[in-house]
Amino acid sequence: MATRDAANGPVLGTPDDYPDRPEQRGRLVVHVVIGVLVAIIAGGWGYVMWSATGNVEVVKQVVSFNASRPDTAEITFEIAKPADSAAVCRIRATDSLHVEVGSREVKIPAGEGYTRLKERLDTSAQATSVHIQYCYLV
Repeated sequence: MATRDAANGPVLGTPDDYPDRPEQRGRLVVHVVIGVLVAIIAGGWGYVMWSATGNVEVVKQVVSFNASRPDTAEITFEIAKPADSAAVCRIRATDSLHVEVGSREVKIPAGEGYTRLKERLDTSAQATSVHIQYCYLV
């Protein structure tokens, strides 16, 4: 049962009712260990991200497209790749609801590092957009 009355003072007591907190030693050590662990984890993550982008890839860019006809679409695009490798790119045409209405794979032979291509693909409906879905080396 409580013997103190709330009117006489705080129910949980005052700071003078409790002993002083003992000195804590080793805080610096704890902070240094945490800092070293964070540095190791950040360095490991950086290495993973750096090594994941080490693969040679095909750089692609759409220059222009024309989707004014209901049965065909045209696209002009540029490819940059290693000159000694061939590449395959998939061109995709979509309608206003982003449904694929036509696609085609284009093979780019080895020999040139930079290539500008103009391709035409047949569509099953009116296309509103034409883009390069992917390119990879073969």
